[in-house]
Amino acid sequence: MDDDMKLSYYMEIGAVELEGVDENGEMIFSITEKAKDIAPELWEAHTEYINDALVGLYEMDLIEVEYDENLEAMIRIKPEGYELAKEMGLIESNQDDLDK
Repeated sequence: MDDDMKLSYYMEIGAVELEGVDENGEMIFSITEKAKDIAPELWEAHTEYINDALVGLYEMDLIEVEYDENLEAMIRIKPEGYELAKEMGLIESNQDDLDK
């Protein structure tokens, strides 16, 4: 199955949604929570991508990780990492309210 057919299938079953179009005319899609159950292979690939991307940004010193009293990680993207994280799809392309 080619990529367009996969995307159509995932959209049809509700695992992927069209979020909108960015400033360059590119369509923006998101993976829904339902994907965990109805498309586990997609969810696994998505979480692996996110984990690898965050580790990469950390290794480039573009994010900071802090832990609260419950040892839950809180990740903050540094201003110089914002555009790269946006390009990687880690943050919404219209999310301008981050503390830059």
